[in-house]
Amino acid sequence: MPLAAPEEMPDAFARAWMGRDARALAALFAEDAEFVNVVGLWWHDRGAIERAHHIGLTTSFAQSTLTPGAIRTRPLGPDAAIVQARFTLTGQTAPDGALAGPRKTVLSFVMARAGEGWHCVMAQNTDVQPGAETYLNDGRALRPEDYRASRSS
Repeated sequence: MPLAAPEEMPDAFARAWMGRDARALAALFAEDAEFVNVVGLWWHDRGAIERAHHIGLTTSFAQSTLTPGAIRTRPLGPDAAIVQARFTLTGQTAPDGALAGPRKTVLSFVMARAGEGWHCVMAQNTDVQPGAETYLNDGRALRPEDYRASRSS
């Protein structure tokens, strides 16, 4: 189900997410698409994207709400574009069943014209970490770090 325009991708992704429809979500992607999630898991085709999202949408994200915010589109010629969108995710459940706090992400989609429509050929999801500019491995875990504070002293 190709899209009529690349900038439709964020809303279409959110609709499939909210419908808990991993198949519809994966159908937005080319057969050989790539997807990197927020922790660096890397899926290499539509089937893998569908399987991974099916697991999430039926477990930890089964009651979640995904809301698109600001969207930016950068055409790369007549048959390719980059679409970036901010999203807010609420309603994620922790492994113990507790409700997790809201998260903000930026999803980047590389879109390509496929016949009469558009498909995503690559996506990357990045968590927004307020007050940080990078992560630091302190030997135990990755933690957010902001070097700007030390530069301003």
